[in-house]
Amino acid sequence: MTAAAITARLQQALSPSALKVQDDSHLHAGHQGAREGGHYTVHITAECFTGLARLARHRLVYDSLGPLTALGVHALAINARSPSES
Repeated sequence: MTAAAITARLQQALSPSALKVQDDSHLHAGHQGAREGGHYTVHITAECFTGLARLARHRLVYDSLGPLTALGVHALAINARSPSES
């Protein structure tokens, strides 16, 4: 899994108005989990997050990506906002 692949999946599933996916894997070199997959941070703004609690927003992101470990993702930090919060 790469930042580009994460971006493509989130674009297709959530139609965000803003999306940035950064690969933070280099910050975790030598960390035990680094062997299991990459570390990523997602900053996403989408209309579908309007009125949802943070946990529900994160679930939408996780559901859009599917099983993270199968995709080579060890850790995913999410900053999900609605357009009115940007």
